[in-house]
Amino acid sequence: MRSSNINIPNIITIARIIIAPIIVIFLLSAPGKMLSLCGAIVFALASITDFLDGYIARRMNSITTLGKFLDPLADKLLVGTALIMMIHLQRVPPWIVALIVGREIFITGLRVVAIREHILIETIHEAKYKTALQIVAVICLIIHYEYRFEFGTVRCSVNFHDLGMVVLIIALIITLWTGAVYTLHFIKKTTTLFPSG
Repeated sequence: MRSSNINIPNIITIARIIIAPIIVIFLLSAPGKMLSLCGAIVFALASITDFLDGYIARRMNSITTLGKFLDPLADKLLVGTALIMMIHLQRVPPWIVALIVGREIFITGLRVVAIREHILIETIHEAKYKTALQIVAVICLIIHYEYRFEFGTVRCSVNFHDLGMVVLIIALIITLWTGAVYTLHFIKKTTTLFPSG
């Protein structure tokens, strides 16, 4: 029996899509320390729903075709929107965002073509690290400012912008690598299905 498209996991996914414009509102003007922190919290809460909707869908056995389509789209929209706003705030080099967003658009298009040709492109395990690192990087970049922490007698400071850039570079490498893996897998599959000559 096919699950209804109107279920709790899909509603949570749609809510994540709706939250993306709210992130833009927080980051439209050069936000100060408090507004940046609030924006990061909203983004983090939205990101948590990515794990929540998947967990509920598996738990309730309510995985739908719509959910399979919307879930990755919501992730890309949320992260992509935040990264583009980071360009607006001059917190990240445009070329990094162009590579990440470009890869996501290309692979999404590749998956659409694969579906039409009845080619299965399985999600590789490293793609989960890619998404997690992108989320962590964006949270740090939205926070942006330096914070000082005290743990008893231990004092330390964290520059969240610098930390975010380090994580983003790592995420970029994995993002491009997984994109290359998917592309090669697609080429191999199409060569097998449609041999030349």
